[in-house]
Amino acid sequence: MSYRNRKIGKKRRPVQDKAEKNFAAGYRLIGKHPLFEPLMEHVYSHRHEQKCPPDGWLVINRSGRFYRNLTRTAAPEEWAYVMAHAVLHLVFDHFKTVEKQVEWATACDIYVTRFLQTLKFGRPPAPFDARMELPGASEQALYERFCVEGIPPEFRHLSTAGSFKSDCIMSEPATAPGGKPIDWQAAFARGLEAAVRSAVNVAGGLEAELGASETKITPAKQARAWLISSYPLLASLAAAFDLIENQELCSRMKIPVAAVHAETREIYINPSALQHEQEYRFVMAHEFLHVGLRHHLRRHGRDPFLWNVACDYVINGWLIEMGIGDLPSAGALYDPELKGLSAEAVYDRIVTDMRRFRKLATLRGNCDCGDIIDIDPTWWKSAEGLSLDEFYRRCLARGLSFHEQNGRGYLPSGLVEEIRALSQPPIPWDVELAQWFDRYFPPLEKYRSYARPSRRQASTPDIPRPNYCPATPDDARTFAVILDTSGSMDRALLGKALGAIASYSMARDVPLARVVFCDAVAYDAGYMPPEAIAGTVKIKGRGGTILQPAIDLVQRAEDFPKKGPILIITDGQCDRLIVRREHAFLMPEGATLPFNARGQIFRLK
Repeated sequence: MSYRNRKIGKKRRPVQDKAEKNFAAGYRLIGKHPLFEPLMEHVYSHRHEQKCPPDGWLVINRSGRFYRNLTRTAAPEEWAYVMAHAVLHLVFDHFKTVEKQVEWATACDIYVTRFLQTLKFGRPPAPFDARMELPGASEQALYERFCVEGIPPEFRHLSTAGSFKSDCIMSEPATAPGGKPIDWQAAFARGLEAAVRSAVNVAGGLEAELGASETKITPAKQARAWLISSYPLLASLAAAFDLIENQELCSRMKIPVAAVHAETREIYINPSALQHEQEYRFVMAHEFLHVGLRHHLRRHGRDPFLWNVACDYVINGWLIEMGIGDLPSAGALYDPELKGLSAEAVYDRIVTDMRRFRKLATLRGNCDCGDIIDIDPTWWKSAEGLSLDEFYRRCLARGLSFHEQNGRGYLPSGLVEEIRALSQPPIPWDVELAQWFDRYFPPLEKYRSYARPSRRQASTPDIPRPNYCPATPDDARTFAVILDTSGSMDRALLGKALGAIASYSMARDVPLARVVFCDAVAYDAGYMPPEAIAGTVKIKGRGGTILQPAIDLVQRAEDFPKKGPILIITDGQCDRLIVRREHAFLMPEGATLPFNARGQIFRLK
């Protein structure tokens, strides 16, 4: 909370007016220094309670609240020095209760004054002699010396509370107004890193002085810079996305921690949710993996929130294994029992207890919308969508190659397998269907027969030679096709599927296929030659969708082989099926089944 000038009443004296302005200017001066800027974000001034002694400058409590002497007049540089002195007590954890408090306070004041002499920040007021020779021992060693020998009189003016007084208020709580304790050491570490960076810029001529850059380097920007410079697996994705840190915008979009939008290439970070840069690293890597692993495309009609939860479990497990940042306290889902499972396998477990898992919270909270901001499903069909999808896959593939070549850290085997799988072009549905046919209907082998010698060897009739003849397909070389004739199955896609089935059947010498239509009841069309499936089949029904009777009809048929597979063509809007034979589903892209499918699923596009 930054210092704000208050309105000046007509009766206020000019001396008080000047003191107020100088203090505000000193507050702004220390707030601009990169070393103290992260600390001053949590420090605030309280002017209604007079807890500072009359001969003092100011005192501070463990939550970062200043109580200053309102009658004290000083230059802005002097106020900046005094405030820096008080804030460093928080950084060095000087708020300790000991037997002799004055001796401990003096030892801490010497330690802080020595630090400020080295830093050369601000201007020490008259009581604080910056040229004084100070002992180089630690606070504890000085405290033990003073308890035995007493406090030398030359050190009595080093406290901002006055002579031989403690400028640290021990009686007040250490929590900030928001209710959470502040990690002063972590904030100081961020400031130290920013100060070093600014010093390098000053040496290189990029900045005139420390903190002169107008661009504020937030922890989120530092985390993204680390991903770009030090973690090649995600460097390309981190560089491609715009970082948006706007608390008001995140509140309107219901983003308590973070979210990502693949279409607009934007990652949203709520600056009030995370504490330090390590959490920002974890969260940003989490969001970039959502995009790079194409979790939007892999959803395939699943419940969006539960699919997001499943992906979060997998990603967070990988990030913890890789040691990227720290797991944030809010919205981070992690279960070590799910290690090694894919997002699809985790989702199958989640849907068995949907009530419990819907109460979980992702990085976007528990508003039933995950941290993957939903995209218009038609967007991926556009040229831009396809190019972006290819771009994201290439970013991860190239990052993986560079990461492995340069030995930049451990990567879980599951993550490596997914990235390599995504780098390969997806197999079209008709190719997958052809492979399914090859598995159940291998090509017929030719055999040799001496029953009919080849006439081509008539020049040597005395030498019998074999004739190669194709094997005759047996009755077991067949399969069943169950067609869902109800719902919203697209006729064009249905015709494409039936045509592919017919062509693959004829190519693999499948003489007949058992065809069953089903909506509310099953219509058995019997065995049909492959060429008749696509050309002469008339779709019947269009009533309700109950496919189990058709499956039972095939499974109980005495003239159907017990090892014959079943191919079910449906739009997914059907009953829960129990299939005890080898089977597969042929479904439109984006459709989903109301149960966990055991058979393979081919998706029409």
